[in-house]
Parts: sequence; C-alpha cells; structure tokens
Amino acid sequence: MDDLDSEWQRKGATLSDKTARKEYGLMQDEIVRAIRARKLQYREGSMFGNPWLRFLRREIEALVKRKHGDDYLKVQQAKSELAG
Repeated sequence: MDDLDSEWQRKGATLSDKTARKEYGLMQDEIVRAIRARKLQYREGSMFGNPWLRFLRREIEALVKRKHGDDYLKVQQAKSELAG
C-alpha cells in the first residue's frame, strides 16, 4: 500500500463534505469548484443509499487557508475542538 492509500485509511485524515462545510464554513459550490480545478481529491461513499464525498483533511485545510487565510483556519479549528 502506498502513502496516499494509507492516508485515506488513517483515522482523522479524512472528512465528509458535510463535515467540511460545518467545521470549515465552506459552501458546496466552493467544494465543487475546487474539485473541478483538481485542488481536492475525493472518494465517493454511500450509506443507506445516501451518497456523500470524502476528502483528505489536509487538502480541505489548504483550500480554506488559500481562500480565507491562516487566521480564519485557526479560528475554525478552535471552534471545532471546543464544539467536539
């Protein structure tokens, strides 16, 4: 297994599109644009017939940092830690 595959399997290294929107304040259209621009890798999943996308957390964080800045990312991460 190569490093990328192991990253997809590592606990906490991935998150769903719903979690990316909730934790990092991203909008669905921002996620779609990043996928089309090949800035985000994704894997498709489905549970009980409901489809969802899974992303690498480091790529979501890089997208947020580019779009909103490092301070915004740190604030969002702190809010997530306090809520969780």
